[in-house]
Amino acid sequence: MSAILVVRPSSLGDIVYALAIASDIRRHKPDLAIDWVAEHGFVPLLEMCPDIRRVVPVALRRWRRAPLSRATWREIAVFRRQIKADRYAAILDLQEQIKGALIARAARGRRHGFDRTTVREPIATFAHDVHHRVPRHLHFVERCRHLAASALGYTLEGLPRWHIVPPKAAPAIPERPYAVLLHATSRAEKLWPEKRWRALVAHFSGAGFATVLPWGTHDEEERSRRLADGDDRAVIPPWLSLPEAATTLARADVVVGVDTGFTHLAAALGTPTVGLFLATDPTVHGVSCAGAHARDLGSEGKIPAVETVIAATGELMRRLPYC
Repeated sequence: MSAILVVRPSSLGDIVYALAIASDIRRHKPDLAIDWVAEHGFVPLLEMCPDIRRVVPVALRRWRRAPLSRATWREIAVFRRQIKADRYAAILDLQEQIKGALIARAARGRRHGFDRTTVREPIATFAHDVHHRVPRHLHFVERCRHLAASALGYTLEGLPRWHIVPPKAAPAIPERPYAVLLHATSRAEKLWPEKRWRALVAHFSGAGFATVLPWGTHDEEERSRRLADGDDRAVIPPWLSLPEAATTLARADVVVGVDTGFTHLAAALGTPTVGLFLATDPTVHGVSCAGAHARDLGSEGKIPAVETVIAATGELMRRLPYC
């Protein structure tokens, strides 16, 4: 069986959107197997997609911290053997950076990437054999889909689709109905004010919903506790692995989140999702590209009001069938 290699090792939200090409390829090129290069932390996400044949783990972040250690060089040698195990019909570099270009260069096959006028780091184009002009104003999911279609010779049609199958069980999931509130992000300028999150917790509680407040760091856990303080329906789960988080998001009645990877994952899973954008442009970063079940609110410098968020969640939940 012929195979292609996708190079998109990070980050979570971008891998989620890039994964839409797997469904496109399954429809248009069903005889092509798909392998994917990803950082170790994101491998579980790709393993939840049945359309991916093999994930080749890479540890660029760890290797950069100890570039001269024997362990690093041993791991690099293993990675090189794994990535050269097949000759690929096409290598799709969706990373847009030097690191992606170097990975693509290590693999065997014809390398495809964005051209110099549309790629994030133009120097990366020197590692590619074929360059594709895909407008930068498009949402990243559409940029990936267009590049894959151009490289593999098929015509795009319809909205993006995802085939992500989370595990059946996850810890601390309350009985339905429940909402997941994703308040955490690595960039402070993307945060929605805590006062507004508390008002949203109170709204869902008053409507009979439990609220799940996931966290990833100590500071985020403390914020979850502040937001849940005094509300018996608020749930602070234990730290969730990526598959556990996916299950929690997939089973939720609604998800509200800032511009962070798990918010994008919720939309890709088909869960009613409201994305809050305070420092980024939802036109190119938003969740509404996933379909009618997802809504973008806010924009750079425009903070969504609590009432607007409540109205959006209510509208989404009324429009979609409850199962």
